Amino acid sequence: MNNPDLWQGRFTAFIIEMQKYLKYIFNGHLLFVLLIAAGGLGYYYSEWVKDLGGGFPAALIMCLIIGFAVAKSPIFTFLKEADMIFLLPLETKLKSYFSRSITLSLFMQSFILLVLFAVLMPMYAKVSGASLKDFAIIFVFLIVLKYVNLMITWHVLKFQEKSTILTDAAIRYILNAAVLYLVFSGAGILFPLIAFILLIALMLYYRSATIKKPLKWEKLIELEDKRMMSFYRIANLFTDVPKLRGKTARRKWLDWLLKFIPYNQKSAYSYLYARTFLRANDYIGLLLRLTVIGSVVLLAFISVWANILVIVIFLYMTGIQLLPAWKQHEMKIWVSLYPLPANMRETAVIKMAMYFLIFENLIFFLVKILSGAVVSSLVSLAAGFVFISIFRAYAVKKIRKF
Repeated sequence: MNNPDLWQGRFTAFIIEMQKYLKYIFNGHLLFVLLIAAGGLGYYYSEWVKDLGGGFPAALIMCLIIGFAVAKSPIFTFLKEADMIFLLPLETKLKSYFSRSITLSLFMQSFILLVLFAVLMPMYAKVSGASLKDFAIIFVFLIVLKYVNLMITWHVLKFQEKSTILTDAAIRYILNAAVLYLVFSGAGILFPLIAFILLIALMLYYRSATIKKPLKWEKLIELEDKRMMSFYRIANLFTDVPKLRGKTARRKWLDWLLKFIPYNQKSAYSYLYARTFLRANDYIGLLLRLTVIGSVVLLAFISVWANILVIVIFLYMTGIQLLPAWKQHEMKIWVSLYPLPANMRETAVIKMAMYFLIFENLIFFLVKILSGAVVSSLVSLAAGFVFISIFRAYAVKKIRKF
């Protein structure tokens, strides 16, 4: 099999795998809720944009958000564990294979950039007076910038040292944000060009530094596996995904939370699922990500109704993705051997999920009250607790369907 056939076969298998689960996702209730939420937020966003003045830091917001999207440049390689044995000897002959992967990554991530840029453009146009022509020119520049970042990512992945990868990520984000800030703030052509040349120089440096370095197959396969696991976690909200695997971490610094669970037989399931929620990357990572993103979105809206909508959306997205924890131990027979009623397991899962949602709601409250919106924060806090109460009843029905 030659390189084009190999890549095409992997890509086709990827599309088939995606289609198998997308049909459940697009028929699911979560998508319907998100579409309604997007419509509501879109309305409040348009009203918010109308009130923006010329002094609003649109350029800074644009460069921070889009700079992150440009700097984060994963490469879809479609590699599998067996490739370390069968393809590693052919590494020098796989140039066209990886070139196709980079091209596909550029296409897919350019589409994401287009959507993100289109969402932010009304804000930028209101403050700067930018036209559709400006939008097109800047977007073409973003694609070029994305390509440079993809090439840098490809070269950096040949380094073994984790510190090099982290340093590169920080440097590239700063450079990308600087370039885009100069572009969005209308600084002329000279300064953005200088910053862009620095990025090109960084790419050429990594290229020359890695020209004799072999591919780090373990790293590439690990990244590809993480990418697919992210998709499987989303699909798992709608149907069972046999290929879904999770990772755990000790997190000794969270052990003090377990002291609040009574040490007795009736608390066995509570202790088990408390450990599960705190140690599994799927759940603690999900909570932190959605809490941070939700907090940032909250700060963008002044309207009480918009704040309530944002809080409900993020609490729902968090809660619905916590419920699959019920299936976390279903393949372990010893859990079924506990001399306890089965409904205690259900109660333990729901209780732990509710604790996570209460924590998230309190963080949202603190974010709003620290921003000075006292009334809005109190109303939103109350709305969050009302939603959590409603969601608890829904969670019982959802888990029983599992």
